Amino acid sequence: MGIFNPPHPGETLLEDVLPEVGISIAELARRLGFGQKFLSRVLHGHAPISPDLALRLELAGIGKARTWLGVQTDYDLWQARYREQPHIERFAAIA
Repeated sequence: MGIFNPPHPGETLLEDVLPEVGISIAELARRLGFGQKFLSRVLHGHAPISPDLALRLELAGIGKARTWLGVQTDYDLWQARYREQPHIERFAAIA
């Protein structure tokens, strides 16, 4: 895995998708049936893309749910890999 910090998927929504479709955070929240405060937390990288949000984005025609969840997983794994972890002892190979 290369060393680069992938963007939070909410940033992609905020910086690429919203300008492309020409709507505000408030309008996206309304159309998806989420509170503006919750959606703002996602868009600013303070909360993850949930399965419910991913599905609603798909239903709204903004990508595929699996893609959004995959991007979120990639982001989460990168964050976990590059923060301090406890020493983990490997198990012996299982026959």
